[in-house]
Amino acid sequence: MAKQENPLTGEALIKEVCRRIRVARSYWDAHNNAACRGERERALALYDTLTKEQKEQIPQVLRVWLRYRSEKYFGTHRSPPKSKRKSE
Repeated sequence: MAKQENPLTGEALIKEVCRRIRVARSYWDAHNNAACRGERERALALYDTLTKEQKEQIPQVLRVWLRYRSEKYFGTHRSPPKSKRKSE
C-alpha cells in the first residue's frame, strides 16, 4: 500500500483509526489472525498519535477491543506467529 503524502489530522485521523479497528475486528471474527494482527498494529500506531480528547471521540467499544481484549491475544507476552513449516 502506498504511503500518504499528507498525514491525516483531526476528524479524518479519528475516522481512519475507527475504520482500521473495525477492519481488524472483522478479520478477528473471520479467524484470520495474521491479517488481524497487522491491521491492529496499524490501528494502534495511529491511535497512539491521538490526543486525549480525540481518543475520547472513538466509540468505547472500539477502544476496549483495541486496548484490552486484543492485547490479551496479541500482546508482547504472547509468542510471535510462527512461519509455515515445510512438511517433511
